[in-house]
Amino acid sequence: MKGIKKTISYDDFSKLDIRVGEVVSAENVKKSKKLLKLEINFGDLGSRQILSGISEWYLLEDLLGKKCVFIVNLQSRKMMGLESQGMVLMSEENSKPIFIIPEKNIKNGEPVI
Repeated sequence: MKGIKKTISYDDFSKLDIRVGEVVSAENVKKSKKLLKLEINFGDLGSRQILSGISEWYLLEDLLGKKCVFIVNLQSRKMMGLESQGMVLMSEENSKPIFIIPEKNIKNGEPVI
């Protein structure tokens, strides 16, 4: 079990914009053994490209249609020449990243509160 990170204020936490999104496409990133390029539908907010280092654990076809939670206001970051416009939130089990999935079919783009 990993230790608890440094305590932050509620104001710091409230700056995060966490939303439900749906994976509409997934592909391997050329010249990368880990990265996948995901296109995420956030409903009225549009789509975003998000890169994630999960290719050794997930097949591309298993990701399509998956709804999970993302941080959408994280500063964009370049990886392997591509821009990642957010971050997928995951947990971990036996060193494998596990998606955090809504209990019900929530509309794309809905905020996590």
